[in-house]
Amino acid sequence: MSLRALIFDVDGTLAETEELHRTSFNEAFAQAGLSWTWDRPLYGELLEVTGGKERITSFIERHGATPALDQQAIARLHQNKTSLYTGAVARGAVSLRPGVRRLLTEARQIGLPVAIATTTSRESVNALLHASFGPDGLDQFAFIAAGDSVPRKKPAPDIYDLVLQRLGLAGRDVIAIEDTPNGLRAARGAGIDVIITRSLFGGEVGFEEALTVLDHLGDPSNPCRTLQGRNIANGMLTIAALDGIR
Repeated sequence: MSLRALIFDVDGTLAETEELHRTSFNEAFAQAGLSWTWDRPLYGELLEVTGGKERITSFIERHGATPALDQQAIARLHQNKTSLYTGAVARGAVSLRPGVRRLLTEARQIGLPVAIATTTSRESVNALLHASFGPDGLDQFAFIAAGDSVPRKKPAPDIYDLVLQRLGLAGRDVIAIEDTPNGLRAARGAGIDVIITRSLFGGEVGFEEALTVLDHLGDPSNPCRTLQGRNIANGMLTIAALDGIR
């Protein structure tokens, strides 16, 4: 088998989390006495900027939002948003997308390392993994790169470069699973082939460099559809399919 590891993005890829992120931002704004409200179209626009603190900064700068918070205030606001989000995740507000648990189980059974490369906060990642897999959720992953692990966030390749360095692998040895053009660009910048799974806020264009674009990863009772690129047989993305798709 030529595939030596698998790398997952988190938000929109492991789970459909962005709507909960959006409502958690709005709740944090309200608790801080701010009149800001991010509806879905605006949030979709803001997702072009990766990182929650960076997203707030961009909103203030691009939309003239007031008050113009300094970086310390933005950090406090984002920390409260993260607490609201992780609390909701712990209460079962989100679940893994179709096919994710199956594919992770298959990788674990054959000893294929799986890592995470995401720009969401480490607290948010930990909350999702604990809620989805139990107390040992973090142990299922060979390495987790999250939040501020690197200075430049996606679409820069830094987060993927870090994961490859920690795994001791080259880009040609792995495949990444992403849901956004920024994620695709980051992985491709590190020399990694990419599978895209469409998500609520991931968009429908900008995936020309992906090996294939799926609506999700597929389960026996819920097969996936190939939307663009190379067809996935039997409606499920398997390790064998990943190894043979390049």
